[in-house]
Amino acid sequence: MFNLSAELDRKRGELLSRIRSFRRCAVAFSAGVDSTVLAKAAVLALGDRAVAVTGVSPSLADEELRQARELAMLIGIRHVEVTTNELQQSEYAVNDPDRCYHCKTALYRQIQDISHQLAVDVIVNGANADDLHDYRPGNRAADEQQVDSPLAACGFTKDDVRQIARFWALPIWDKPAAPCLSSRIAYGQRVTPERLAMVERAEQYLKSIGCVTVRVRYHDGDLARIEVPASDVARLSRVDVRQAVVERFREFGFKFVTLDLIGFRSGSLNVLVPPEKLTKEIAAAKRT
Repeated sequence: MFNLSAELDRKRGELLSRIRSFRRCAVAFSAGVDSTVLAKAAVLALGDRAVAVTGVSPSLADEELRQARELAMLIGIRHVEVTTNELQQSEYAVNDPDRCYHCKTALYRQIQDISHQLAVDVIVNGANADDLHDYRPGNRAADEQQVDSPLAACGFTKDDVRQIARFWALPIWDKPAAPCLSSRIAYGQRVTPERLAMVERAEQYLKSIGCVTVRVRYHDGDLARIEVPASDVARLSRVDVRQAVVERFREFGFKFVTLDLIGFRSGSLNVLVPPEKLTKEIAAAKRT
């Protein structure tokens, strides 16, 4: 049995107490580790007065939607899917560095619009304390739309979240981060359903040949930049594997296929964001 430290057990109690104070809440649920832990906590604290809401659009991989449904059933929380239309918003589709701000704003507003139907008083998200030190425009949207972040408020780091997920026997406690497919499109390249489908099919293929953690980044000119952990770089560089990958990627619509020698790192496209914008967004997040 996995045991919690005294400090983490204290945070767990504080988290449940904070959620109880909401009386009825909707969890913005993506099936990531953070939102899954939050959904589990919401059920423990509020029972059937908690609901998980998943935004469905071409930017959500089919695999993630399937897992969201399975996890909601496992946790025992009511699960509602809402169709979001962020790709129809020019502010989102042009894919400036604040793309996530427009996406989260649209999602939170949509949940607010049906809050009476859902019978909820508060919307909560899975942002954790570590997220406050990263470039996440969605945090600004949450602040503007009065969305609460219980994990961050109670001081949960990403490692804390994984530990509590393991303690609660959630099968995704060690799941790699899985941001939306739009996060693979380089800033300035328009987000389209076709490009999202190219990325999704490419990542599914790489997973099918044994790559557990992978990102396929879309760059100008239908160029794919593959990021895998450094330990997988040599295997993908083998002649037979390399040729098979290039052949399949061309079938998916890519004209050029590259392998990033640095290896996988979360948020690598943030190097394209002007430093002053990064600093401004992170400072704003810390004030919320």
